[in-house]
Amino acid sequence: MDTGNFNTYYENIDRDFWRKLCVEQGVLRHYDKGEFFAMQGETARYLGYIKSGTLKYVAYTPDGSESVVGLEFAGEFVADFPFSLYGRRSRVSIIAVTSCDIYCVSTRELGKRLEADLELYKTVAESTLALFDTIYNRYLNLHTKSAQERYDELIEKNEDIFTLFSLKDIASYLNITPTHLSRLRKS
Repeated sequence: MDTGNFNTYYENIDRDFWRKLCVEQGVLRHYDKGEFFAMQGETARYLGYIKSGTLKYVAYTPDGSESVVGLEFAGEFVADFPFSLYGRRSRVSIIAVTSCDIYCVSTRELGKRLEADLELYKTVAESTLALFDTIYNRYLNLHTKSAQERYDELIEKNEDIFTLFSLKDIASYLNITPTHLSRLRKS
């Protein structure tokens, strides 16, 4: 399954650099379904390349309800980026939706390397800008596009999304109720 256009910031980063860094310098770790890759309120320990599986980024409302704010697939990267590189606490939790195998690189070590490695610093800066662009576009879409338009774009980007994530997670990602999502799927 090609998810190359789902998380659009991948179009503007050096994917080969990050994949090579994770695979060659990282450790392959296994995460069971429901296990945390990163936990809100803690500094994320790893940046990773997902060999297999899917994950979701979750922010919590004041009453403790989950709000899915991001989705990641096999062949993509997972991180509380760039905050973990600077030792900052995560504002989201990253949770395995399915069993995952991820090549993990220590964010602490990468953060230390940033001080001395100008090329790494430049790559992180470019990747941060690309991520900001994607997030800002998503934010604007939530305010300017209808639920139907956001749903149509989601399906266009990944027609298999319903086999990978629950209806509840997809509805949360689209910022609509599961009932509304069911109606959109029927139309």
